[in-house]
Amino acid sequence: MLEYFIICLFALLASGLTFFSGFGLGTILLPVFALFFPVDISVALVAIVHFLNNLFKLSLIGKKANKQVLLKFGAPAILAAFAGAYLLTLLSETEPLLSYSLAGRSFDITPLKLVIALLLFVFALFDIIPKLVKLNFDPKYLPLGGTLSGFFGGLSGHQGALRTAFLLRAGLSKEAFIGTGIAISVLIDISRLTVYSADILRTGDSIDYTLLLAATLSAFTGAVIGHRVLKKITIETLHLAVGIMLLVFSLLLAAGIV
Repeated sequence: MLEYFIICLFALLASGLTFFSGFGLGTILLPVFALFFPVDISVALVAIVHFLNNLFKLSLIGKKANKQVLLKFGAPAILAAFAGAYLLTLLSETEPLLSYSLAGRSFDITPLKLVIALLLFVFALFDIIPKLVKLNFDPKYLPLGGTLSGFFGGLSGHQGALRTAFLLRAGLSKEAFIGTGIAISVLIDISRLTVYSADILRTGDSIDYTLLLAATLSAFTGAVIGHRVLKKITIETLHLAVGIMLLVFSLLLAAGIV
């Protein structure tokens, strides 16, 4: 029962926390699931919880999504994600710049992670420094943002943070920002689940469906809490919260931890 308590607790907290940022749920849940299950089963479980939670969040705030931004940003992101994933299959894994061990685990600092970490760090400053918070991207740059987000997502799996960093500069309301990000995330989840489906079917007999249901319902609860809190916060608070998460995520990424 210990695994039920720990996984459900983290699913609730992570879902509520990442409701605003639009990224991080999988990053938080995967190591928690991996404490109790093999990595391949953990990846499958997290992917399912992530997708179902996104669908639930879409029902809460999806109607606020900006369709124009969704099209201009989302379409290039999905196409570029396939290009990034394809490039990943062609490239041999680059040698880490530095490897180290901490608490019995090994971590690698790679050039790709450092590049993405630098991008996220810069975006985080734009959401934390008051003079830069009100700066927005011209809508004509949305396809570029979608392309970069999707490409690096396909190449390294970190598209969520980049997507959030770009969308937050698109001049959207807080509801439209979250709704649009969730809609794009659902589309990307569908595309990646088509890739994961073979592994999910292969490990189907090993999946604890009761735990999967409990974790999903816990994530739903966290999303409901996040949605209620959203009504009480300002766009400035949202910028600050997302900026802090981007900053933390960029430092963890640069250290090779995520």
